[in-house]
Amino acid sequence: MASQLFLLLATLAIFHVGASLNAPGLKEITWASEMRKHTIDEMDSRLGFASFVTRGRNILSQPPTLAAKGTS
Repeated sequence: MASQLFLLLATLAIFHVGASLNAPGLKEITWASEMRKHTIDEMDSRLGFASFVTRGRNILSQPPTLAAKGTS
């Protein structure tokens, strides 16, 4: 049992080292690195997704009251 555990750990260590050495380098995924690749003319500002309609006036307004019908 101990020898199988040793073999398992040794195999995992060898696999880990081999996979690390064969892996390509990491890519930069920051906004700054993207902006280095593109010019401002290529960028789409996506103004169609901007919403300029606010609902702030509805937050502090009074809730609508229901008029009681047929009460006497």
